[in-house]
Amino acid sequence: MTRRKAILATVIGSGLEWFDFSGYAFFAATIGKLFFPAGSETTSLLLSLATFGVGFVMRPLGGIAFGIYGDKVGRKRALSLAMLIMALGSGIIAFAPTYESIGIAAPCLIVIARMLQGLSAGGEMGGATAFLTEHAPADRRAFYSSWIQTSVGFAVVIGSLTGTLITSSMSADSLTAWGWRIPFFIGMLVAPVGYYIRLKVEETPEFVSEKRHASTPLRDVIREYPRQVISSLLMVVLWTVCTYVILFYIPTYVVKYLHMTQREGFTSGVVSGVVLMVMAPVFGALSDKVGKRRVLSVAALVILFASYPLFSHLNKSPDLATLLTFQVIFGVLIAAYTGPILALFTELFPSRIRTTGLSLAYNGAVTIFGGFASFIITWLTQRTGDAQSAAYYIVFAATVSLLGMLLTTPRQS
Repeated sequence: MTRRKAILATVIGSGLEWFDFSGYAFFAATIGKLFFPAGSETTSLLLSLATFGVGFVMRPLGGIAFGIYGDKVGRKRALSLAMLIMALGSGIIAFAPTYESIGIAAPCLIVIARMLQGLSAGGEMGGATAFLTEHAPADRRAFYSSWIQTSVGFAVVIGSLTGTLITSSMSADSLTAWGWRIPFFIGMLVAPVGYYIRLKVEETPEFVSEKRHASTPLRDVIREYPRQVISSLLMVVLWTVCTYVILFYIPTYVVKYLHMTQREGFTSGVVSGVVLMVMAPVFGALSDKVGKRRVLSVAALVILFASYPLFSHLNKSPDLATLLTFQVIFGVLIAAYTGPILALFTELFPSRIRTTGLSLAYNGAVTIFGGFASFIITWLTQRTGDAQSAAYYIVFAATVSLLGMLLTTPRQS
């Protein structure tokens, strides 16, 4: 029962966090027009996406701060605090006046809100991973940790459903005037529910039984486990690029470059999110039996060779059926890669510095390669006129992560 509660608390809490953090991506174009007016829609979108990336600049700081806090005082207390900070950031965006109302102060408020959300999100993945894997039986860690990816899929689904409902039930004027704020109001109001749920779950047995909690977790990680940090960081590259390109950027991509409707873009997001929710635990359980590295390697290789043909077909046949097929295939591939990955990471770091080590590796990769993925792809496409830029970026990420797997070595203590 305690383990089931741990899974439930993690899925709901993390899902709400990612819903809050990623809600900005679903309405990036609208936010760009209202808060970052420029000479062209593309420039406004680029400024909006750059601000989306600001949240990722803060994530390493949040990862370090919450990682240290989690390794010293406990996983669940760090996760609960992170959720409240995320709600604050969502509240600022929900109530922020537009550029037309207060001028330059408007984009400044958005930047501050994204910084708070980035700080919070930075502590989520490492803390949630340590929390779940330390509640799990030793032979089922991949299955348990894969539920964190289910929470990401859950966030994509509720975010996409919210976006679909809003865009299909409102006029364009109403959507621009106030409709885009609804997801941020929802995130602000439901986050305390996740906070309450997390406080009611017991701390992990491994943390409680730890005889010596690290007094300087960050220094210990850097000094004793540099190879593990680097290899983990490189393996996260494909994960974060696929997540933010396929799950969060595609709704904007299909509207901007394939000239499909926003509703179709959100619908595809629901499909990919559902596939990820369902399949991540399946691949997690599979990797517990056949080996985590084996499942990871096969998934990365398939993504490496399949990305270009999939994007090429989508660009040549931009209709809803092709888009949904594209999202289903990528949803399965992302689940196959991410289902086992967190359990593998926990084998690289001991409990006393696990949250810090995981947070440092994960957020470093997300900040560099994931946070600005949408911006980079939009900029490359604009400069080159090649709609395949997204595929090239994913192929690059797969190559980097395969190199990271070659560096993985289990911890020595």
